[in-house]
Amino acid sequence: MAADLSHATIYHFRHALPEPVPTVMGPMTHRPALLLRLEDSEGAHGWGEIWCNFPPDGDLHRARLARRILPASLAGMTADTPDAFGEIMRRMHRLILQCGEPGPVAQIASGADIALLDLRARRAGVSLSNMLGGSARSVPAYASGISPDKAPEQIERMRAFGYRSFKQRIGFGADDGIAAAMATKQSLSSGETLMLDANQAWDLETALRQSRRLEDLDLAWLEEPLCADAPDEAWQSLAHAASMPLAGGENLTGAALERSIELGALGVIQPDICKWGGLSTTLRIARATRSADRRYCPHFLGAGLGLAASAHLLAAVGGDGLLEVDSSENPFVPVFSGRGLALENGAFPIGTEPGLGFDPDVGAFSDLLSTQEEVAL
Repeated sequence: MAADLSHATIYHFRHALPEPVPTVMGPMTHRPALLLRLEDSEGAHGWGEIWCNFPPDGDLHRARLARRILPASLAGMTADTPDAFGEIMRRMHRLILQCGEPGPVAQIASGADIALLDLRARRAGVSLSNMLGGSARSVPAYASGISPDKAPEQIERMRAFGYRSFKQRIGFGADDGIAAAMATKQSLSSGETLMLDANQAWDLETALRQSRRLEDLDLAWLEEPLCADAPDEAWQSLAHAASMPLAGGENLTGAALERSIELGALGVIQPDICKWGGLSTTLRIARATRSADRRYCPHFLGAGLGLAASAHLLAAVGGDGLLEVDSSENPFVPVFSGRGLALENGAFPIGTEPGLGFDPDVGAFSDLLSTQEEVAL
């Protein structure tokens, strides 16, 4: 029988960007990282990551909230607790209703779920991908976060790391970044592929118009051309008219995420394990995606530890999905991934060591550590 959890340690890092990263939601002025280490009464431990990119300074709130709710969220739990994410959300249901904040609570629950499964795998002496029902294998990856104004240098940097697929942001600026996307497509070498991410910027009329302009780019997918909560009819109309597959999922939760698989408008399903669902729930979603003959490509925009966990899940689920690797400035991604950004033979390697296969080097960023707090469970 697994031992009860004894305490949690929350590591909160912040990196101030010398130049903001433009997004449809507004400029990112900092790159935050919120890591969670859980330890049981026998000294076994596991690591998770809590999504905290938006709104600006949202990481400050999540760090404080995690400190407050983790004791009640995790009381009596062990590494063998099934569906830790779902159990935490049930325990926090009244709080969620009272404060109207399902998102931050879900993101903390997701980080705890990842840490518990990492702990379970470490105790069992198997890799996280093995614990999730698959095998440790390298997974293909693509470089994301390409900004229209910095595309050539970002692509060249990631190309040097072995990447051959690139995702560029569109949906903002006078021309929605379409001209920049066309220029990027022309610059790619033979065998390289392009995806575009509109980050929910368009209404249906605009999305129909812009998708027609993008027809000749032979896109691997067009991501979030509509708001995640746009009517089913809008998504179906766009999917019917567009020449490229549509992608989405990072901003869907629960029944809406499952419905997106059934609806069929999305050819590429992209849940984020650190944002909603952790590993427990996302494993089920990913398997349903594959069963529906859709492509499972995990979304990730965080600090590196969640990237490694996403890679393990992708390896466990299988299929032709790609791992998302952020190419924007973020010192936490290569260090907290445990292995850097470079691909090997075009793929992101996964070790066979227990759990995630590494402990993040939190000491590497002592100058960027905002808070480190230990909470008794």
